[in-house]
Amino acid sequence: MSTTPSRELENFPNPHPQRDYEVRFEIPEFTCLCPRTGQPDFAIVRIRYTPDAHCVELKSLKLYMWSYRDMGAFHEDVTNRILEDLVAAVQPRRMTVEADFFVRGGIRTVVEASYLGPGQVPDQPAPGS
Repeated sequence: MSTTPSRELENFPNPHPQRDYEVRFEIPEFTCLCPRTGQPDFAIVRIRYTPDAHCVELKSLKLYMWSYRDMGAFHEDVTNRILEDLVAAVQPRRMTVEADFFVRGGIRTVVEASYLGPGQVPDQPAPGS
């Protein structure tokens, strides 16, 4: 059983592909490196998705997230890269990745990137909002 960081995401067949349901993950100890200073950046990464034919396998997700610990990446880039890799691995109906970075230099950064699969319609605001 490997515990080495890995860039490979695994999936498994969705046990209920006939139904729309949302899966949520929260990774409260995400770390990457600032590409300018080499200092660590810490974030809480939240992933929400509606699976289609496949779901994300959790151990591979954990090892994938660990792979960023020694990687330099701007907040915007790492958030979008995570989304792209997850979409490629499971082809969800929809997915959102939010990275809520801890304060650095007096600035807190939150980056959200979303994907809508073919035939999906963006959520509509509630009437009167």
